[in-house]
Amino acid sequence: MKIALATPPMPGSISDCLHWIEKLSGEAAKGGAEIICFPETYLPGYPAEEFKVEERSPEKLHSALDEACEIAANNRIAVILPTDRYSAEGLLNVAVVIDATGEISGYQTKNQLDPSEEHIWIPGTEREIFEVNGVKFGITICHEGFRYPESTRWAARNGAVIVFHPNCTGSNRSGNKPTEWGDKDSPYYEKATMLRAMENTIYFASVNYCFDFPDSASSVVDPDGKCIGYQPYGTPGVLIMEIDTTKATGLLAKRFKADLY
Repeated sequence: MKIALATPPMPGSISDCLHWIEKLSGEAAKGGAEIICFPETYLPGYPAEEFKVEERSPEKLHSALDEACEIAANNRIAVILPTDRYSAEGLLNVAVVIDATGEISGYQTKNQLDPSEEHIWIPGTEREIFEVNGVKFGITICHEGFRYPESTRWAARNGAVIVFHPNCTGSNRSGNKPTEWGDKDSPYYEKATMLRAMENTIYFASVNYCFDFPDSASSVVDPDGKCIGYQPYGTPGVLIMEIDTTKATGLLAKRFKADLY
């Protein structure tokens, strides 16, 4: 199947979000992709101090999500749209899965928060397996995918052939300017994605924003731990990749001896 990874710039408004969702989803659909994934909390944007994202509210997010569902339906493409979700307990960092008819299939919460995020969100408690056109997939969000490998292993052990990894790693002010994927002098993030794929024998698709100083690229790693494609650093756009789902056997994940853990 063909998958697409969106690498938009950090949005300054919800209107910006919807512009890039429509633009990149359309490009992905024209390229034959069956599903597209956006970066962490893309709606309304990651709330780091340096980014001036639009103030969120339940009404704004609900309205924008309705528009995103229309975009998915119009382009006949499934969309993984990370956003914020209000609950009775507090604000959740989630990835919404929208199918190609525009219907919401479900949500994956970020369950393992970075310490710097605990004043923004509450942690989720559940994990889900999703399916598009017969292909099962899981989602792990940023910090938990990079530093808590059991989040990916759970998906692999429950039938996922690919895990999508929306994240936010980088800055527009200062930092790293990589030129080669997986460079030894770059931050560890891309190396971690290699491990998530090879230690489970599945595909791992990591999805980041377009930053001036990115810590990682939007990229697809195959079940052998090889990067088979990535979006050029500092370039907004959509990466469309064809994956051979028969290679994602989940062999190493299935051999895990949970009773010895």
